Amino acid sequence: MRAAPTRWKQKASDMLEMTTAADAWPSRTETRVRWIPRHGETVRTSWTDNAPLTSEQHASFEQNGFVVLEKLFSQSEIALLQEELERLRVDQSSLDPETIIREPSDDAIRSIFAIHRQSRIFRRLAHDKRLVDIARHILADEVYIHQSRLNHKPGFRGKEFYWHSDFETWHVEDGMPDMRAISVSILLSENREVNGPLMLMPGSHKQYVTCVGETPENHFKTSLRKQEYGVPDDESLTRLAEKGIVAPTGPAGTVVIFDCNTMHGSNGNITPLLRANAFLVYNAMFNALGAPFGPKQPRPDYIAARSDARAIVPASLMPGREA
Repeated sequence: MRAAPTRWKQKASDMLEMTTAADAWPSRTETRVRWIPRHGETVRTSWTDNAPLTSEQHASFEQNGFVVLEKLFSQSEIALLQEELERLRVDQSSLDPETIIREPSDDAIRSIFAIHRQSRIFRRLAHDKRLVDIARHILADEVYIHQSRLNHKPGFRGKEFYWHSDFETWHVEDGMPDMRAISVSILLSENREVNGPLMLMPGSHKQYVTCVGETPENHFKTSLRKQEYGVPDDESLTRLAEKGIVAPTGPAGTVVIFDCNTMHGSNGNITPLLRANAFLVYNAMFNALGAPFGPKQPRPDYIAARSDARAIVPASLMPGREA
């Protein structure tokens, strides 16, 4: 693993806070909801001319908690990913059955987890320098893949993903210490207003909203199909939505990057139009998982990486290209 640049080294005070605080982000422990303000910058590296984001994109992520990038990948690269997506949908024999999550009402695929471990093509995507450099810039550290998956929302019966903050779940159920992770969604089909695109609440990443209800053991066995715990209350969602709700749309190849605490969700898909994306979560090496803050047993490694939490070596999606 390469040493992080000097600007990424942690302050002693930061390390002391992380090692001495019992739980800086408690949730599912009380019968009332609390809002805990987020402190510090969301983008932890100062912008320079050499940054992988423009100054406008940098500022947008800091202010809104997400950024949308167009034409980051070539048409041939997206075609390669789409071919692999279809291959895995048709023939699942090479996949670990545990990593396949199906819709609650039928046998249709909802998600395939740990896709970067099970597909050479998607492993190259996870290591692609364009994505890794952005993750390093935002998180100010070397990064590893906390979670990866393919999300399918089939036509006519693709169910919704209800509003949630990923960090709330990753903290409580996985033991992620702090908000030092980002999610990257690479659209592998056209996302339209009508086929259940990702929806985000701008600025919601600045407030941590706690949830009520103690988490059952092995909650992941049902939550990945339909989430019932770690769901914000209606009043909090109403307040967060006062700044608006944004649903980024665009052709296959559009990339949506959002902070781990940004409130997001998506509607069901009752159109004939498939919605699919590759979903990668980059976590800072300094922010590696500890013991869960809720259930006694952590979720499986294919959902929250522990055994392969190694810094990514940037590469290229297309073989033969300069990394």
